[in-house]
Amino acid sequence: MLVQNAVARSRQLQPKISSRHCVDELITVFNSTFSESENTVLEKGDGEPIYLPSTDSCNVNRVVFAHGFFSSALHEIAHWCVAGPARRQLVDYGYWYAPDGRNAEQQQEFEAVEVLPQAMEWIFAKACEKRFSVSVDNLSGIDTDPLPFKTAVHEQVMRFCHAGLTGRASLFHRKLCYFYKTPSVLSADHFSISSLSM
Repeated sequence: MLVQNAVARSRQLQPKISSRHCVDELITVFNSTFSESENTVLEKGDGEPIYLPSTDSCNVNRVVFAHGFFSSALHEIAHWCVAGPARRQLVDYGYWYAPDGRNAEQQQEFEAVEVLPQAMEWIFAKACEKRFSVSVDNLSGIDTDPLPFKTAVHEQVMRFCHAGLTGRASLFHRKLCYFYKTPSVLSADHFSISSLSM
């Protein structure tokens, strides 16, 4: 039975002939990798993204991404990969979040917690051959210089290239590379700060 399940999951991960960057394929890759081992599924949402731990009425953890957007899915997966076991027991990992319209202090706090997941998202995007843009996510808030944040994200990616990804992030990266037929070895040469857009 275990062998049959493994074969079935392997078939699910075979690349399909379809348009590149289809969220349904991303959902398949994520769910076939983590639905059993982590009791966690990736879902399209109609509104803002959110992480919902299992409850009495829903026995699976759900990573819900915004409006069916591929980039939102990668970003929310990165947050899930960063969150430790205690955080994954809390709605939205228990993080504070100030919506768009943040002041300078709030924006600084936002950017400090976004470096790690956005660096991971960039690596996932590269595995999918998808363009990545950093996001300061504050269109109606204070104007900030994006260069320090872009630099911090790039430096974190360089650290990942040197030390490697670990745990769920490493596993998911390998699955993406297999699905999209891209190199699984992280190379600093593949991540240029000049290629980053906002």
